[in-house]
Amino acid sequence: MAPISELGIIERALAGAAPASSDYDLNPGIVLPEGRKLRPAAVLMPILETPNGARVILTKRSAMLKHHPGQVAFPGGKVDATDASPEAAALRESHEEIGLDPSQVDILGHLPPHETVTSYTVTPFVGRIRAPFSPVPELGEVAEVFSVPLSFLMTPASYRVERRHWRGVWRSYYVAPYGPYYIWGATARMLKGLADRVAA
Repeated sequence: MAPISELGIIERALAGAAPASSDYDLNPGIVLPEGRKLRPAAVLMPILETPNGARVILTKRSAMLKHHPGQVAFPGGKVDATDASPEAAALRESHEEIGLDPSQVDILGHLPPHETVTSYTVTPFVGRIRAPFSPVPELGEVAEVFSVPLSFLMTPASYRVERRHWRGVWRSYYVAPYGPYYIWGATARMLKGLADRVAA
């Protein structure tokens, strides 16, 4: 029997059920306000197969942005009223932010919704890029587009917990540093959730 491919392992992991995640997972003592309203958003975890293994494409947000400047993130954003679905929103945003043609993406599945401290409920979609792809960063929003080996991101040991003082309290979060890139927060939490499912 032929060994299962990297993407085959991802598809198998996505097929199983998993609980929703949150920026608050590592901070159980924080009391969330009752009746809070979360805005829908969607992101894409684009995977590009290369001769040296599959790689995940990520962005580094512009330092000039008001929200999350300089942070590493998946391409994506809020779901607009004109979007047919969260999946459509993730593909639209990926086209706008990194020039990824939606017709060149095969959606393999999605991760459970993730709640952020900025009051969004984010649906992360996982997609395989069909053709060779040269990213075109959106000026003003994306400072850099880079890729990380899927094998690194799907290894639970690549992640550790750090904490910082924010808005008067200590908050813990996952990080997965890779070379000059500091992957942390919601992006690291969503990736860690998938890595745990792959390893299970």
